Amino acid sequence: MDLTLIWKTVLIGVVEGLTEFLPVSSTGHVILAAELLKFQGPPGKVFEIVIQFGAILAVCFLYRQKIWNTAAGVLRRDRPAMRFAMAIVLAFLPAAIIGVFAHKYIKSVLFNPTVVAIALIVGGVVILIVERFAQRPRIKSIDDVDLKTALLIGLCQCLAMVPGVSRAGATIMGARVFRVDRATATEFSFFLAMPTMLGATVYDLYKNWSVLSWDGGGVIALGFVVAFVSAALVVRAFVAFISRHGFAVFAWYRIAIGSIALILLSF
Repeated sequence: MDLTLIWKTVLIGVVEGLTEFLPVSSTGHVILAAELLKFQGPPGKVFEIVIQFGAILAVCFLYRQKIWNTAAGVLRRDRPAMRFAMAIVLAFLPAAIIGVFAHKYIKSVLFNPTVVAIALIVGGVVILIVERFAQRPRIKSIDDVDLKTALLIGLCQCLAMVPGVSRAGATIMGARVFRVDRATATEFSFFLAMPTMLGATVYDLYKNWSVLSWDGGGVIALGFVVAFVSAALVVRAFVAFISRHGFAVFAWYRIAIGSIALILLSF
C-alpha cells in the first residue's frame, strides 16, 4: 500500500467508526468522504461491508454483558429478558422486510452525494424540532421499552434507508417522540443496530457475492481495525454526552456539513 492510500483508508475507517452510532449518518459521511478524498477502495463491496462489520463488533463487545444476560434470561424464560428480546425483534422487522424489497432501488437511485447532503440538512432540522417539543419521558430504561413503542421505533428506522438520514438519528428521535429519555433511546438504538446492521451486512454479502473480491486485503484489514477502534471509543462517550447536553449540537453539525457538501458538490 502506498502512503496516500493508507491515510485515506484510515480516514474512511475513522469516519465509519465515529459516525455509525451517532445521529449524523455514517453512510452519508462515508459517501461524502470517499467523494471528497477521491478514495478508490478494493474492487467489489468487501471494504464497505467489512468496515461496517467492524463498527458492529465494537458495540457488541462493549455491551457483551447485557447481550449475554439477555440470552441467558431468554433460555431461562425470564420475563424481563424475553420482553427485551422481543422488543428488539419487533423493532428490527419493519426495516428487514422493507429493506429486502427496496434494496435494489435504494442502492441504485438514492446513493449519491446530493441526496446525502440534502438529507443531512433536513435531518438536522428535524432533530432541533424534536428536541424542542419532546414531551416528558415516560420510559427511562431499555428494559421498560414496551412492544408497541419498540415497533413504532422500528418503523422510524425505515426512514434511514435514505442515505444521509441516519439509522441512529431516525431511531433515537423516533424514541424521543414516543417519550423515551435520551440515554435510553440511545442505548435502545445501539441494541437495535446489532441485528439491523448484521442483517444488512449478510444481505449485502448475498446480493454482491458474484462481484466480491478480497484483492487489497491490507486495505480491508486496516479499515476494519480502524472502524472497530473508533466505534468502541465513541459509543460510551456519546451516551454520557447526550445525557448532559442533548442532541442539538449534532443537529447543527448535520446542517453545517450538509450545506458545505452542497456548496462543494456544486463546484
